[in-house]
Amino acid sequence: MNTTPTTTQDTTGGPATGWWTEAVIYQIYPRSFADSDGDGFGDLPGITARLGHLAELGVDAVWLSPFYPSPQADAGYDVADYRDVDPLFGTLEDADKLIAEARAKGLKVIVDLVPNHTSSAHRWFTAALAAGPGSPERARYVFRDGLGPDGAQPPNDWQSVFGGPAWTRVTDPDGRPGQWYLHLFDTAQPDLNWDHPEVRAEFLDVLRFWLDRGVDGFRVDVAHGLIKQADLADWQEPQEILSGAEVEKPRPPMWDQDGVHEIYREWRRLLDSYGGERILVAEAWVEPAERLARYVRPDEMHQAFNFEYLLAAWSAPAQYAVITRSLEATDAVGAPTTWVLSNHDVVRHASRLGLATTLTGGRPNGIGAGDPQPDAPTGLRRARAATLLMLALPGSAYLYQGEELGLPEHTTMPDEARQDPTWVRSGHTVRGRDGCRVPIPWEADAPSYGFGPTDASWLPQPPSWAEYALDRQRGVPGSTYELYRTALRLRREHGLGRGTLRWLSSGDEVLTFANDGITVLTNFGPAPVPVPEGELLASSAPLDPAGGVPTDVTVWVRA
Repeated sequence: MNTTPTTTQDTTGGPATGWWTEAVIYQIYPRSFADSDGDGFGDLPGITARLGHLAELGVDAVWLSPFYPSPQADAGYDVADYRDVDPLFGTLEDADKLIAEARAKGLKVIVDLVPNHTSSAHRWFTAALAAGPGSPERARYVFRDGLGPDGAQPPNDWQSVFGGPAWTRVTDPDGRPGQWYLHLFDTAQPDLNWDHPEVRAEFLDVLRFWLDRGVDGFRVDVAHGLIKQADLADWQEPQEILSGAEVEKPRPPMWDQDGVHEIYREWRRLLDSYGGERILVAEAWVEPAERLARYVRPDEMHQAFNFEYLLAAWSAPAQYAVITRSLEATDAVGAPTTWVLSNHDVVRHASRLGLATTLTGGRPNGIGAGDPQPDAPTGLRRARAATLLMLALPGSAYLYQGEELGLPEHTTMPDEARQDPTWVRSGHTVRGRDGCRVPIPWEADAPSYGFGPTDASWLPQPPSWAEYALDRQRGVPGSTYELYRTALRLRREHGLGRGTLRWLSSGDEVLTFANDGITVLTNFGPAPVPVPEGELLASSAPLDPAGGVPTDVTVWVRA
């Protein structure tokens, strides 16, 4: 097996090296990063003022979750205008300043693109509602007549990812019940019809708009969902955003249809016409790895998030299997593997790895006060070990804001404070994603822990977060922040992102590999194990008194 998938290929099939093949990219959730005006919501000027933190941390690029005009039904993933900035976050001029300041600090900027659906407040959808059945305006979305003699039943049995039916019936201009429209997520997020040429042309123009403003790429939301099976066939299985781990398992009719690849080839041609190595990143919840690799073939996207890796159990066999499978799949298409442990949609890994289900790969969709609580010390210990393991792998890595502080999930948030539509649409049975989106702490003794100049915070911050604040960790040996800084520096100095992985051991309790002169060992077992021979460069936690590597610890050693 060739385990060096650290370069992509150009469209002629030859190898190419690009900044993205080994980059560490930091996700910023704008609502929760830094608030410049004290209204309790993070904003673009706040991000610009904190870019020095990212340069000091040692990342290569930032990815910004949506900041476009939006009713905020799904925290900005319901976009009403793709060519502007919501006043909640600032102005287009603020976006230009952020891009320029990032470039001055050596940071690339990737922006979120949400092409599967618009907001119900988008001008296209309001026009569709006004125009009525059979109109050109409705053809941009997925409108269908209902079933039954009076059309009172949805067109099929599809369910929303957020809970409840994936169809909503509209009222026609004359006041009578009308057609149904598809929304794989919230009712305020109607799905676009990507078989319509006008939809395709519109998004090419949106790409040009932001490329002309200097962005370095796009993270594409729900990249596997744009094309639906033409017959909209019923799907009896539970709605899951992952398509299924087995190759022979039928693909759901709403996910990972082959037609999406034609769209991304056209987008890739557009990006390649610009200078500066602009990139496309797929948020594609697709399994197995071979299906995901199709999104990063030489003439399509540059990266795809590796959610199979994020979801893998915390055990040596599971980690070995997913790393090997990922490298083999991306190597087959000449693309880099992209590693990720946390983002704005999943329980933070400092908490997720403290749950009993961690050992089997289970993942709750949010944690609340009445749910089983993670073991916080164990979770942080494993999170640090997992991060040190991840950052030693060849390819690109993504970090989620606050993980460099060791932030846990807010697992005791009052239910009345929750704003994720999943909480409402599930009938208050699934708590959703608010716990990983809480504004992050910068200063332990400042209002809102330095998030903004006032105590305002759009989601409540737990009192325990003072201990995680940046000013409590900067310069403190052994802190999670300093561990991240050290790991990122060593990763860059030793070229681990473009290195070669060679397995040294893959037993039931210990995982060991070499990456271009660095030996990486993670101990999953209950007893300490010897440190590999050589110079100890980094350890996710102190060695035991006898000098061994304790359980749930990763070390880097220079041979």
